[in-house]
Parts: sequence; C-alpha cells; structure tokens
Amino acid sequence: MTEHDHGTGGEHTHIVTHTHSHTHKNMKAVVNRLARIEGHVRSIKEMASNERDCSEILLQIAAVRKALESTAKVVLKDHLETCVIEAAYHGNEEEVLRDLNKALDHFIR
Repeated sequence: MTEHDHGTGGEHTHIVTHTHSHTHKNMKAVVNRLARIEGHVRSIKEMASNERDCSEILLQIAAVRKALESTAKVVLKDHLETCVIEAAYHGNEEEVLRDLNKALDHFIR
C-alpha cells in the first residue's frame, strides 16, 4: 500500500507499507528512538512558541536531524540484514537488487 501526502512547497511524503514474513531485530529500538525524536521535536516547537533564541532552536533542530539520520542507518542496516539477505537466500537476485536500490534511493538523496 502506498500513500501520497502532498505537503506545502510541492514536497511529497511517501508512506509505503510492506508485509514481511520475517522479523526485523532492531525495530523495537527504532520505535523507541522515534518516540524520543518525537518528544524532542515537540520541545523544539514549544521553544519556538516561546520565542526562544534562534541559535538554541537551530542547535536542537540539528540534534534531531542527526538522531533521524542515525535511526535511518539502523533501519537500512536492518533492511540489509533481513529483507535483502532473505531475498538472496531464496534466489531472488533481481528482487535483492531492486530492494537494495529502492532503500538506497530513499535514504541517500
């Protein structure tokens, strides 16, 4: 299932849901990281609402960006270690390359 959300400024957000028969060993950690990031973003929003110093807000935004990048690396590693390896194990080389290219295209822009 694919969902498209056309945000402001012509940006597009794509939400893709896949059904897998295998377990991603790091997803609980990813969900925990995302929950922390979500809380951090809420606190940055509060800082902006309270008209805190711009440099403080930018510092916090940079921290969130770094946390998101780190979380994305964990998801990509999990994808490589589970989805791609499983497809290769089942002899689906084309699927392996397609999955890997898709993951890299989404992660590296």
